[in-house]
Order: sequence, then structure tokens, then C-alpha cells
Amino acid sequence: MSNKLKLATIWLDGCSGCHMSFLDIDERLLALAEKVDVVFSPLVDCKEFPEDVDITLVEGALGTEEDLHKIKKIRARTKILIAFGDCAVTANIPSMRNPFGVEETLKTVYLDKEAINQQIPGEPLPPLLPRALPLHNYVKVDLFLPGCPPSAQTIFTVLNDLIEGRTPDISALTRFGA
Repeated sequence: MSNKLKLATIWLDGCSGCHMSFLDIDERLLALAEKVDVVFSPLVDCKEFPEDVDITLVEGALGTEEDLHKIKKIRARTKILIAFGDCAVTANIPSMRNPFGVEETLKTVYLDKEAINQQIPGEPLPPLLPRALPLHNYVKVDLFLPGCPPSAQTIFTVLNDLIEGRTPDISALTRFGA
């Protein structure tokens, strides 16, 4: 049995830029890998969010009923939940649909702007929530890591601090663009 911390990442309603920034940690990922087991992520082949996760980075806003179901399960199974990037912190880009409403957004995207096979998809598309909202509107968030995306240095510093049992000073990191 490993005594490493369990780290998870998940991408909800957003662009994946935060995960790309996470990968920009480059060789420092090897240093993190010595201290954590990545137990769930778009980067690993695990389909079910595990129990007893120590740290979860959540990228993206909550825009669908599926996202809401996922975040509630993740919160229940995670010790430290981090809103990872501006979409998770403020709903940023996904919330641009909010003033228009669900029906008008779907109509514009799938009927007005589509040239071929104009139709609003059914089953494969999870139902949209009335508004895209940040994580803290639905679950308790332990740490907010803003940025679009947060820098690789900021991500590494925050994770390393948490792994080493220190409280990260997010304000200092984001203020100076670390």
C-alpha cells in the first residue's frame, strides 16, 4: 500500500487550458509523481472517481446536470477541493451563455450557426443547467486557484505546498504572476 497522497484532476465545463498549464510543469511532474498517486484525471485511464482523495483540482464551471452530479460526488470523496482556473472560480467563459438562457443558446449554436444537419442534439448532450456557475455555488471549495489558466509555476507551488503540509499563499503567487 502506497503512503503517497492521492491527487485527482477533473475537467468540467471549460477549455482544458488549466490542464495544459498543469502539464507545463514539465520535469517537475516527476518530482510530484514521487509524492502523489494520480488516481483520477483526463490523463489517466480511470472511469470512476475514487474514494478518499487527498487533493482534487477541478477545472471548469458547472454547466450541465452531469457536472453537478460529478461535483457533488467529488466533494464527498475529496479532502481538499481546489477551484482550478477562472472558469471554476468565476464561471468565466462558460457563463457567457447565461444572459441568453438555455433555449436561445442551443438554438443559436445548433440551428442558426450550423450549415449541415441543423438540429439540437438530444441524448448525447447532457441537459444544461439554467446558468453556468462557479463551483462554490454548489459545493464547499477549500482553495481558489485563479488564472486563465493559472501558471505552471503557481500550480506546482500550490501542489507542492499542500503535499508538504504547508498552507499555500495564493495571493502572493497570483499577484506577481508566478
